Amino acid sequence: MAARGRALSEPRLSPDGTRLACVVRDAGGTRLVAVPSSGGPELVLTTDPAPAFRGGVYDWLPDGSALVYATGRGDLVLTPADGGPACILLEEAQAAGVAASPDGRHVAFVADLARVVVHDLATGAAEPRPRTADFCVDPAWSPDGRLAWHEWDVPHMPWDDSRIVVDGRPVAGGEGVAVQQPRWSSDGRLAYLSDRTGFLNLWLLDEPFEHGGPTWGPGQRTFAWSPDSRTIAFTRNEGGFGRLLLLDVATGAATERTKGVCTALDWRGESLACLRSGARTPTNVTVDGRVVLRGPVGGFEAADLPEPEVVHFAADDGTELHGRLYAPGADRPLLVWLHGGPTDQRRVEFDGRLAWFLDRGWAVLFPDYRGSTGWGRAYVQALAGRWGELDVADAAASVGAARAHGWGDPRRTVTMGASAGGFTVLRLMQEHPGLVAAGVALYPVVDLLDMAATTHRYEAHYTDTLVGLLPEAEDRYRARSPITGAARIVDPLLVLHGSDDVVVPAAQSAALAERVPQAEHHVYEGEGHGWSRPATTEDELERVAAFLDRNVLG
Repeated sequence: MAARGRALSEPRLSPDGTRLACVVRDAGGTRLVAVPSSGGPELVLTTDPAPAFRGGVYDWLPDGSALVYATGRGDLVLTPADGGPACILLEEAQAAGVAASPDGRHVAFVADLARVVVHDLATGAAEPRPRTADFCVDPAWSPDGRLAWHEWDVPHMPWDDSRIVVDGRPVAGGEGVAVQQPRWSSDGRLAYLSDRTGFLNLWLLDEPFEHGGPTWGPGQRTFAWSPDSRTIAFTRNEGGFGRLLLLDVATGAATERTKGVCTALDWRGESLACLRSGARTPTNVTVDGRVVLRGPVGGFEAADLPEPEVVHFAADDGTELHGRLYAPGADRPLLVWLHGGPTDQRRVEFDGRLAWFLDRGWAVLFPDYRGSTGWGRAYVQALAGRWGELDVADAAASVGAARAHGWGDPRRTVTMGASAGGFTVLRLMQEHPGLVAAGVALYPVVDLLDMAATTHRYEAHYTDTLVGLLPEAEDRYRARSPITGAARIVDPLLVLHGSDDVVVPAAQSAALAERVPQAEHHVYEGEGHGWSRPATTEDELERVAAFLDRNVLG
C-alpha cells in the first residue's frame, strides 16, 4: 500500500472550467489525464512522448482545444484535449515552465532554467528573450501580452535574493529579498510572494506565516486569482499544517476555505481546484471540495492514522526550535526523520512511508532545524555558512528534547534522512556517537568538495552560501564532509543510493560505506536522486525493517 499508489501533480482546469487535467505517475509511467471537473471517467491524453513529472509541465491553450507540455527530455509537445496523436513542436529544447499566451498564438517556456523562450505556434519560430539572469522560472503572461518571470543570480539561491521582472525589467525583490510566483489577474495586476516583511507572504499582506515553499523548480502554485480579480485564494503554513484561505483584495479580509496542505491552486470560472493532503487525508485532487482524482491506493482511512502536534524546544544556544511529533510514547521506538534540502520542511502531508512506520508502532519526530522553511526568512538564513554544524547541533537538540519529554524510548531512537537530510544523519552520528541507536541515510551528501565540483547546474553554487566560497573555505568543506570522519561513525548505519544520481554521485556513498565499521550499503540500479519505481520503495522499506529489527528492535 505504501509503495503502489500513484503520484499526482499540477491539476489545471480548462479555460471554461468544465474539465480538469493532471499529471499522473505510477508503475506504468507518466501521463496527462483529464476528468470532468464535476467528477467522472478519467481520460488518458498522452501516450508517447510522456510528460515530465515536475512543476510547470503544461498549460491549456486558451480555447481549450489542446494542451502544450514538456517531456522528460525537454521536448515541447502539443496534444489534443480529447487525446490523439501528439505533435512535437520543439525537440530537446530543455523546456520547463510552460505558459500559453492569452491570444493562443504563443507559448513561453524556460530553456535549461536559464532563458525565457517564446514559441510562435503558427510559424514554429522560437525567439529567446534577452537573458537577464543566471536562472529563471515561471513565465506568466498578462492579459495584454506582457511577460513576467522569476529570476536570480549565482551564488544566490532563489530563497536568498531573487527578482520578479516584466519583459526583463525588475519590478520586485532584489538584494536581501526573495520573491516567487508572478501571476497576473484578469484586469492586469501582478501578484507574487515576497519575504520583505520577514515571512514569505502575498505582496499585499504582512503576517507571521508563510504562503509558499522554497523554489526548488518551476511551477509552484500556492495562490490563485479569482477570474473577476476580486479575490485571491492562498495557502498558509501554520507550523507545517496547511490552511486554504480566500482574501478579499479590496478589504484585506481573509476567510477560511478549508484545512489541509493545499498546493497547485487553479481558479477558472466558478471552480477552484487544488492538490490537497493531510496527515490522515490521502493526497487527492479536489474541485470545489469534491474529490475528482486520488493518489494513494484505498484503505489508509481505516488505519486511523494520528494527527501530529507542533512541538517547540530549545537549541543549545537557547534559540527556539520547532517540529511535528506523531504518536509519542516513552515505550515506543522513536524515528527522528530529518528533511532534505536543507532549505525545505516536512509539512503535514500524506505519506505512505510515514504511515508504514506509524503502523509498525513508531513515534516519529520531524524537527525543523535552522535552515528550514516555514518559520520566516531569518530562520532559513541562520544556516548560511553553518551547514554541517548548526543543523547537526539542532538535530542533536531534538533528540535531547525527545528524551527529556518522553516522546520515545531513548534506547530505541533512530535517525533517518535523504539527500541533505542524509548528510545531517551522518554528521550527527559522527559528532554524537551513541546518541542514537542507528541511522539510515538515503542518497546522502558525503563529500562536500566533490558535490561542489560535480552536482547539477541548479545546485552548483548552493554550497557557496551553505558552507562558504572556494577555495578560501576548502578546510571547512573537508572538516564538515562525512567522508572525512567516516571512521567516527561507530553505530549501525544503512546507506541506500541510486546508481544514476546526478545530484550526489553514488560513488560517494560507496566510499563512505567502506570506511564505516557497521555500515550496510545497497545501490539501486537505474534510480536517481530519489526513487521512481514502486519496487524500489518496497525494497527500501523491507531493508530498513530488517536493519532496524537486527540492530534496534530485536
